[in-house]
Amino acid sequence: MDYFTLEEDKSLGYVAYIGCEHKWRLPGIRRCPGCTTTWSGGAKSYPSVDLTPVTSLADFEEARAEPIEEYERLCELVRPLLPPGALVEPGTEFGPLMGKAQGPFGALVARFAWLLLARREALEKLQAEGLRGLKGCRTGFRFRQRTSPELLELEPLPVGRLHPDCLPPNRKPPCPRCGRCGLTRPADMLLDAATLPSDLDLFRLEDFSTTIVCTERFVEACRRLGLDGVTFRPLPAA
Repeated sequence: MDYFTLEEDKSLGYVAYIGCEHKWRLPGIRRCPGCTTTWSGGAKSYPSVDLTPVTSLADFEEARAEPIEEYERLCELVRPLLPPGALVEPGTEFGPLMGKAQGPFGALVARFAWLLLARREALEKLQAEGLRGLKGCRTGFRFRQRTSPELLELEPLPVGRLHPDCLPPNRKPPCPRCGRCGLTRPADMLLDAATLPSDLDLFRLEDFSTTIVCTERFVEACRRLGLDGVTFRPLPAA
């Protein structure tokens, strides 16, 4: 199986604007007692997760850093609501994307590397092809145009990792308290084939979650259906 990353197709000349954030979020960690770092990831997001059953909902509405004990307490409140296979980290976001948008938009929209949107009709065509792992979630965009598309946010689960051979040989182990690795994503990525899912055609990497990965089946379906908006860059695996 061949794998690819998705990037915005700038050759189409679409000048689109998206200013948005998810409705809720976990806080970052302030001065972890293990590594003394204040940090937040934020690339992992679960737009399908509705936090309204949580009694202390106001704790998830403001982006901020908290002591690790408070972060862990809030993690336990949301964990029962997560989809199977979900992983969280400081800054993980939940609920629909809210904000302003202005097109034109292609069938697929990858305005940011960690975020993939699709027009409803495009997503339904891909799902009809039997592609796996394509979960579309409603967005709450306010469009600056009279005719606006229905854009859905895809929810790729975090699965798979980069191969150790493309990472610095002298890297430090993750912090035993908060799990932070502190690595910059390498320019030349190599996927660890042993960690890749066999039942998903779209997913994001567990260790570098700004990277969304798709299979050759996904690429072939997009080309066959004439779905525009993104380009595909091969990702080797070993």
